[in-house]
Amino acid sequence: MADNTPSKANATYTKVTWRLMPLLFLCYVASYLDRVNVGFAKLQMLNDLQFSETIYGLGAGIFFIGYFLFEIPSNIILHKVGARIWIARIMITWGIISAAMIFVTTPTTFYIMRFLLGAAEAGFFPGVILYLTYWFPSHRRGKIIAIFMTGVPIAGVIGGPLSGWILHSMSGVNGLAGWKWMFIVEAIPSFILGAVVIWYLQDRIRDAKWLSEEEKQILEADIKAEDHQKQTQSLGQLFVNPKVWLMAVIYFSFVMGLYGVGFWLPTIIKTTGVTDPLNIGLLTMIPYAVSAVAMVLIGRSADARRERRWHVAIPAFLGSVGLILSTVYDHNTLLAMSSLTLATAGIMTVLPLFWSLPTAFLSGAAAAAGIALINSLGNLAGFVSPFIIGWLKDTTHSTDIGMYVLAASLIVGGLLTLTVSKQLVNK
Repeated sequence: MADNTPSKANATYTKVTWRLMPLLFLCYVASYLDRVNVGFAKLQMLNDLQFSETIYGLGAGIFFIGYFLFEIPSNIILHKVGARIWIARIMITWGIISAAMIFVTTPTTFYIMRFLLGAAEAGFFPGVILYLTYWFPSHRRGKIIAIFMTGVPIAGVIGGPLSGWILHSMSGVNGLAGWKWMFIVEAIPSFILGAVVIWYLQDRIRDAKWLSEEEKQILEADIKAEDHQKQTQSLGQLFVNPKVWLMAVIYFSFVMGLYGVGFWLPTIIKTTGVTDPLNIGLLTMIPYAVSAVAMVLIGRSADARRERRWHVAIPAFLGSVGLILSTVYDHNTLLAMSSLTLATAGIMTVLPLFWSLPTAFLSGAAAAAGIALINSLGNLAGFVSPFIIGWLKDTTHSTDIGMYVLAASLIVGGLLTLTVSKQLVNK
């Protein structure tokens, strides 16, 4: 009989966390960096290729069409063949396509490469979220998913200065533009990490040779007990489940804010009067660094209190306020950066805690398809958001109205979160 006392269970979950999370975290850093570094490439690429803001916005967003089309099949395959092989396949494929962005010369090739990048990466994020449900019960996942998703702000902390330095220092090296060097250099970690995943990860608790039999029994008992309380559904039932669609709409609202900031933060900083790409890159560190701390602290608070709804809604409302203030102070670098830091921290904090909502009532194959469905529908906002902002910027010569749209979206998402049953998600 396993010793399932709180101290033994906590020690076991700490061991699992330190074994799995560093690698998954690094993979997400590489993923997000390859996804949004086009925001830095924009600082040079638009002039080199004579692209308009609308072309950029459409190309940045079309990534999510490929992502949408292939995400559910990808996550179902992962559930069947295992996370180790499938996550490695995803990472190596997206590394190749990200590096191949150097061959973009026309709007059409830009659209094609961004679509292919989305198709290649489809399934990575929901696959990891699904993978974590195999190891951690819901009342421990708020903090764990927050740790994983700090990969997004850390990608900003690392990628901002790195991208700025490459654009600043490597333009013309061996006849290549700085933005082309950026795509090449920042694709390399994906290849390396993909190989490490094959060697390092285990698909299930029972496969983990680094766990004792007692530790395996503790983990398996917790997961089994939780699965008994969840819904088992067919794929057809999933598509008509109103809870799943509510989650998709909430996530769509939050992703509008995420990629509004992710794809346009360098441009917004530039409008405050900062012109050197290296300085822009250094300034982007600030919102992302603060966000990383906020995500972990609020994730811990949500787990400790076993409360989800207000821990999602309040950061969403604060993020909305930050976006609005960033337009008010858009010609004052200090005040604009303070506002953007509040906005980014609010948006980033919302996302990991959101995933504690659907994973509280879905399990097994329903979780595989349900998480992918919610993520793919929600990530369509990644297409809508940059395209709307690009079109509005071309039309009005300002990002202000676009920021108001994103702020309103965050408010809607926060309000909808508060309509979710407390008994359903606060476990």
